[in-house]
Amino acid sequence: MSEKILLIVGAGPGISLNTARKFGKEGFKVALISRTMESLQKYENQLENDGIVAKGFPGDVSSVESLKTTIDKVIKTYGKIDVLLYNAASGRPGKPTTLSADQLVEDFKISVAGALTSVNEVIPYMQNGTILLTGGGLALYPYADYSSLAIGKAGIRNLAYSLNQELSPKGIYVGTLTIKGFVEEGTYFSSENIAETFYHMYKKREDVEVTFEEK
Repeated sequence: MSEKILLIVGAGPGISLNTARKFGKEGFKVALISRTMESLQKYENQLENDGIVAKGFPGDVSSVESLKTTIDKVIKTYGKIDVLLYNAASGRPGKPTTLSADQLVEDFKISVAGALTSVNEVIPYMQNGTILLTGGGLALYPYADYSSLAIGKAGIRNLAYSLNQELSPKGIYVGTLTIKGFVEEGTYFSSENIAETFYHMYKKREDVEVTFEEK
């Protein structure tokens, strides 16, 4: 059986790192995209200590060209992608009327447009692949003080449903995890629990949207 490849766009210390760890322990090789090589090397080392093969690729999610170039390097390295996790988001704090249109668009580029760019780049190299998008409860219950992030999460949720309609007939599963709470270690909303749920979604390949909430 050939090795499986997980690509995480928007690598960071919480959800991304723990999802990399979970999939890595299940036999995946992990590719990570983040802005700085310094942070990527830190994640590489942490995963290596857990016996997981991981490689960082520096790239700017807010730039279409940078993101495309970086994903191209990932493809050239591995030849395919089995699972894409898009975990990048941006949302400066502030009520709607405190934001300029340019600021809103800049955040939207990272929260939503970058996901579409990533999906378009990996699809040709996926066979029965999985696309996972990190969502949030703000998509369902907007909060004025985080209006830009809420608009981004509404966008990623909407994109997940549209992508699923388009790609499921081609054998590609698209799912979004709507996290209805603040990610905090040592609680139900720990990044480890979220990582387990992402892996469960990958295995089941059923629900377009899974709501992550404490019952």
